[in-house]
Amino acid sequence: MILSDKKILEAIEASQIVIEPFDRSCLGTNSYDVHLSKNLALYKDQILDAKKHNEVEHFEIPEDGYVLEPGTLYLGVTEEYTETHNSVPFLEGKSSVGRLGIDIHATAGKGDVGFCNTWTLEISVTQKVKVYAGMPIGQLIYFMVEGDIENYYNKKKNAKYNTRTIFPVESMMWKNKF
Repeated sequence: MILSDKKILEAIEASQIVIEPFDRSCLGTNSYDVHLSKNLALYKDQILDAKKHNEVEHFEIPEDGYVLEPGTLYLGVTEEYTETHNSVPFLEGKSSVGRLGIDIHATAGKGDVGFCNTWTLEISVTQKVKVYAGMPIGQLIYFMVEGDIENYYNKKKNAKYNTRTIFPVESMMWKNKF
């Protein structure tokens, strides 16, 4: 079951969902709009290795915007810090963003119950497109969970993305054993 706007507001009132900053005008019928932060990152190396720590360089989107290029993976981050304690958050791109040829995630659209952080975006584009800090970039949709939770994400000892940040976070695949 997807939460309606009223149910999202009730969950915020009960501190089951946290959105900072929260702007009532960003609440849709059954979603909440999130915005692109000024912080982007690019991987330093051309070839990424799943078994090693691939470092990134962070930079800021200038006030007059930044042109994204096809064939490049950009890591972005939402302005909004979120917490979900009783539902599963899904991050989806806005249709207006998709119609500009911008994908905001390759595979990581689902959060876990207990996820408490900003959202790193895996941004790619089909053609050159200029983006701006603060532009609407996606929407969070919340699904109810049936049953009790045993293993909240923010309490997992092996959770790789628990450190609160305002910057995009590179892949931590290298921390897995394989």
